Amino acid sequence: MLIVIGFCAALLISTTIIHYEVLRGLTATLPALRIPPRTKLIAVIFTMFLAHALEILLYAATVYVLVRFEGLGRLAEASKFSFHTCFYFSAETYTSLGYGDVVPGGDLRLLAGVEALNGLLLIGWSASYTYIAMERFWNESGTAG
Repeated sequence: MLIVIGFCAALLISTTIIHYEVLRGLTATLPALRIPPRTKLIAVIFTMFLAHALEILLYAATVYVLVRFEGLGRLAEASKFSFHTCFYFSAETYTSLGYGDVVPGGDLRLLAGVEALNGLLLIGWSASYTYIAMERFWNESGTAG
């Protein structure tokens, strides 16, 4: 259990840093770009999508390592276990979609709960940033549409 708690802490720190740096980079880069405001908003959305995908990938890799090499839980049936399953489970958990077709067992349940909470916070942060960016770029262009 202590190993899983350590991984949870490391993932919380690393995903927060990734998200912060991506948003900081957008804040520094976008105003200087000579592209229409709507295009800047599209850049914000796609960049955030990529940041979330990277964060999901980190969780998926951790789940894979914990199950495959550390034996600290299980995910789906042993015969169906793969990195693909880990990535699917991680995306489903991070977004709090929760179909329930892939269920964690053992100590992995703690990581799943932390991932869901972390995903909700980071998605909320992205939504807030997008709102602020929309306000800024729409005011910059002198139009709200």
